[in-house]
Amino acid sequence: MTVLIRAATEQDRPALRELFLQARKATFTWLDSAAFALEDYDGQTRGERVLVAETGDGHIAGFVALWAPEWFIHHLYIDAARQRQGIGRALLQALGWPDQALQLKCLRRNEPALAFYLGLGFVEIGQGRGSDGEYALLASRRAQPLA
Repeated sequence: MTVLIRAATEQDRPALRELFLQARKATFTWLDSAAFALEDYDGQTRGERVLVAETGDGHIAGFVALWAPEWFIHHLYIDAARQRQGIGRALLQALGWPDQALQLKCLRRNEPALAFYLGLGFVEIGQGRGSDGEYALLASRRAQPLA
């Protein structure tokens, strides 16, 4: 499968909103999905660099949202039908990984995501608890903890 990684455009917003909503509902089963809304995407990615993975037929198969000042991955979601096809890795590589140091928080109950990042060599550099549950602060090998 051919995937093009590119900067998100305003025309992508409806598809990104839908992907964000559906992925959160499918992933965060311990949370009340009635609290999730299409518009959540807008607020949670405001001011971030968003890259999309687009298939040859124009379908958005995934996206990554990066808070660029700190090289912090805020979101990485892949369409459920396109997971385990290298799209997540391709999105990280488009950000410059593994040469560019990256950090992120991953909810511990999101075991598939945690396994994905650890499998790519990210390491746990901290932990905490937020409104959605306990999380691990992960970093690629070159990253240092945020001050």
